[in-house]
Amino acid sequence: MKLIKLLYLADRKALDNWGRPITTDNYVSMRHGPVLSRILNLIRLGPETDTVSPWTQIISKPRNYAVSVLCAEGPPDDELSQAELDLIAEVFAEHGSKSPRSLVNFVHNLPEWKDPGTSSIPIEYADILKALGKDNEEIALIEGELAATSKLDRLCAPSR
Repeated sequence: MKLIKLLYLADRKALDNWGRPITTDNYVSMRHGPVLSRILNLIRLGPETDTVSPWTQIISKPRNYAVSVLCAEGPPDDELSQAELDLIAEVFAEHGSKSPRSLVNFVHNLPEWKDPGTSSIPIEYADILKALGKDNEEIALIEGELAATSKLDRLCAPSR
């Protein structure tokens, strides 16, 4: 739970600072606050195939709502820029010592989180950007850039 909250806060801060997230995951409001849905599914279920994946080689299966790093050298960070690593370190310095319950209480106070009851509610980039104080023009510009980047990523992705 703590990992998901910290990752959400890092993506949120990246959106505020740069107009783009680090993970490009999908966000949803769930009972315990905002989550990154694809990463949460990886944590809960593992990769979508039965083959060995980088995820299963690096991240343990969850036990008591916690995961751990399996490799002694830590997870690779070669796909992250120095700015992203610095931002993640900043978020961890601010929130990393909080208990899971404290983090849940903190994210429940974020304006973009809506109580979904027993379900989930999508959180759009616009919801986060509006909560961060961006105006409609800036939100539209950022969303356009993110949509273009997403389309380019899909076009350049290897076929499966």
